[in-house]
Amino acid sequence: MTLNLNDYLQGLQGFADQGLFNSIRRGIEKETLRTTPQGEISQSDHPKALGSTLTHPHITTDYSEALLEFITPVSTSREATLEFLLDLHRFSLSHLENQELLWPASMPCKLDGNESVRIGEYGTSNVGFMKHVYRRGLDARYGRIMQSIAGIHYNVSFPDELWPLLAKLEGLPAEAADKDWRSTRYFSLIRNFRRYSWLLMYLFGASPVLDESFLSGNDQHPLKKLAAGTWGEPTATSLRMSDLGYQNKVQGTLKICFNSLENYINTLNLAISQPYPDYAKIGTKVNGEYRQLNTGILQIENEYYSDIRPKRVMRSGEKPNEALQADGVEYVEVRCLDINPFLPGGIDVAQMYFLDAFLLFCLLEPSPQLNDVDCQNIDINLKKTVNFARNPETLINGKPLRQEADLLLKRLRPVCQLLDASTPEQTPFCDALNQQQAKVDDVNLTPSAQMLKLAKERDGFVPAVLELARAQKEQLLAKPVDKAREKLFTQLSSSSIEEQRAIEAADKIDFDTYLQQYFAN
Repeated sequence: MTLNLNDYLQGLQGFADQGLFNSIRRGIEKETLRTTPQGEISQSDHPKALGSTLTHPHITTDYSEALLEFITPVSTSREATLEFLLDLHRFSLSHLENQELLWPASMPCKLDGNESVRIGEYGTSNVGFMKHVYRRGLDARYGRIMQSIAGIHYNVSFPDELWPLLAKLEGLPAEAADKDWRSTRYFSLIRNFRRYSWLLMYLFGASPVLDESFLSGNDQHPLKKLAAGTWGEPTATSLRMSDLGYQNKVQGTLKICFNSLENYINTLNLAISQPYPDYAKIGTKVNGEYRQLNTGILQIENEYYSDIRPKRVMRSGEKPNEALQADGVEYVEVRCLDINPFLPGGIDVAQMYFLDAFLLFCLLEPSPQLNDVDCQNIDINLKKTVNFARNPETLINGKPLRQEADLLLKRLRPVCQLLDASTPEQTPFCDALNQQQAKVDDVNLTPSAQMLKLAKERDGFVPAVLELARAQKEQLLAKPVDKAREKLFTQLSSSSIEEQRAIEAADKIDFDTYLQQYFAN
């Protein structure tokens, strides 16, 4: 049975009244650079007081030794998620050495060439060295400077009780909502997300400018000088998501449009196993030293850059694609969000409310499969938005962008009203929608416009963000870490180091054999 959005909303109203959507689960992964007090990228080792980057469940590093990554547990409470994230900031700030700061922007602080971005270290175990070699490969393929960019990943799964309800509304028996059916529905969500993610770039993009050190050796960029040592695009929203940021033309040949889980898995597996000529020239192990994990378009699944990914929690020793193939999609990972430099956590509860409503809209809205032309249009819309969204002449699907944004927010309102049914006498979802509507009505309220304004007022991107970093450090440390949580973080720092040592001691084979077995399996 083919249903439209209103059919689903009407069919779910009674269950929303009973609190169905209070069980939406979410978690956040947030990256942030450690910097010197002068706003230069840190050259120091990951602080021992923060534990092992290999095994700590909440504090690790992404690409660089200086790029911290904070990971919250899964929670049904947005407020609890944000408070946990803020406590990770507080705990880390209190244990940083040499008066280091946490950089509160997506585009990096002042760099000193490629070598100033230290590759992350994860110990001597095979699994830890593999993480390091993977990052060597990223350096060889794209350079380290691109890997200094930071962002927020927002992970969401819908209540287990929702799936049989959707199946019933579609005229199917409840047992039809098995793992394969759920994966199919999550891929429908992903396709719609890609159709409409340009809206998130307008509303939450916060990187219209960058420091000139990021452009080291790049004389072909299209940016304009907007302040001292600062380049950007006057109407951009997210240079992080532009061709200057996390983009890879080689990966564009993969033609992944998320029409099915099977196609997604098969395409990624082929990209890992099939050598790519330019990467073959780099070599894998040269003169006894590993340069990358393999010569495929992708070294591993995580190298695939996308604004959203299907995900599943993996068992020990399991690869991402193996987990998806065995048990289906469990949640989605939204990857296109800039850090809001004006917020101490980079995100707030209102944004979470809006994202949850946006994702539910993407799930319930009809989602036909995408062809090559559709995928090209999606890419064009995204590029227009990240580079020129605040230009009133920018068009999306042939219409003014802000007019299209206004129409899309109107379509989201009944979804927000459905979700607000779970919170009698409160309207947090509609309130969050109204906040976003204000940004469409007044472009100057967008984070990108505010960031550009501040960079000009403070005579440059680095001075502006450095001022924010200092103020947020003071603001965060003014409130102590929750006592139970501080005890937990301290224990995890110690136990994670012991766990890393145990992993290193347990290795029985050399790395060459380990890597061969990894890809053979």
